[in-house]
Amino acid sequence: MKIEIPISKANRLINSGNVILVTSHYKDKSSIITIAWHTPVSIKPPALTIAVGKERFSAELIKGSGEFIVNIPNWDLLEQMLYCGTHSGRDVDKFKETRLTPEKAKKLLKTPKIKECIGSIECSVINATEIGDHILFSGEVLYAEAEEDLFKEGVWDTEKAGLIYHLGGNCFMKSTPFTKV
Repeated sequence: MKIEIPISKANRLINSGNVILVTSHYKDKSSIITIAWHTPVSIKPPALTIAVGKERFSAELIKGSGEFIVNIPNWDLLEQMLYCGTHSGRDVDKFKETRLTPEKAKKLLKTPKIKECIGSIECSVINATEIGDHILFSGEVLYAEAEEDLFKEGVWDTEKAGLIYHLGGNCFMKSTPFTKV
């Protein structure tokens, strides 16, 4: 028997993707936002899209700078990921409060990546579309990197990487070993 899901929770039926920490910088401010709504959108050119709430400080920074970095945390960064998702960069320095280390990006000039993350994707904004209460920022991928021992043959070693997946609300799970078919 199937049960009806309220339409306000329908996205949870398909949105169990890994959590990312998006860094942004504009003028003299840097911030980190926790995001679970993201997807690849193009192979040529390589591009991805992130959904950021219109009222979020990070939306302001990304609009101003035209760039962002997707940082991939592992399970060891669960507490920092939760902090970045529940505090505003308008009010606190998330790098300082979480003790995450800002590190110079390879291609972007201002936005820092997070040293402790197991991977990162540097993006230049190519489109921003407002939909409801969010802005979809599409970014062309300029540079990507991952820890060598965790990303092999073009995929994460999900057992070793310990990716964080968001199931909705305060429910998270850790990646488990994958099966090759």
